[in-house]
Amino acid sequence: MNNRSKWLWIEPITGSRKRSNFFWACILFLGSLGFFLVGISSYFGENLIPLLSSQEILFVPQGIVMCFYGIAGLFISSYLWCTILFDVGSGYNKFDKRKGIVCLFRWGFPGKNRRIFLRFLMKDIQMIKMEIQEGISPRRVLYMEIKGRQDIPLARTGDNLNLREIEQKAAESARFLRVSIEGF
Repeated sequence: MNNRSKWLWIEPITGSRKRSNFFWACILFLGSLGFFLVGISSYFGENLIPLLSSQEILFVPQGIVMCFYGIAGLFISSYLWCTILFDVGSGYNKFDKRKGIVCLFRWGFPGKNRRIFLRFLMKDIQMIKMEIQEGISPRRVLYMEIKGRQDIPLARTGDNLNLREIEQKAAESARFLRVSIEGF
């Protein structure tokens, strides 16, 4: 849902509130809770999970290991739920031709630097870069190169855009900003 006119382009960026993140956070929570309950039930000698007999699992060493993995999984799951709750990574890209300014805004974790706000002059933008790496874990990222600064990503690095989508997005951005495109 882009808001775009001749002089102004506002592009919303999706954060951590995606279906896949909800799915993995739920799976990780349920799996780690199962490990933890099995470890605890082996300690008490009672069946906290009805489908599993706790007498088959010894507390030392299997129960301790299962408790450890369950607690570790619960910590990782709580981290994922916090990123979803605070919608880390969401924000917008705002390109304003009348003022000659580009604003990039993102939400981070709560704290002193929760709001990430970058502002640049359009005349300092040199080009739009595409980074495309194929293989087992493909990586496709769109960057904006600015004079005297590091390249700045225009979208989340975890977005799985296909080749056609990233090329189209790069072409739209470069056309609006009137800069060239480089791919690597």
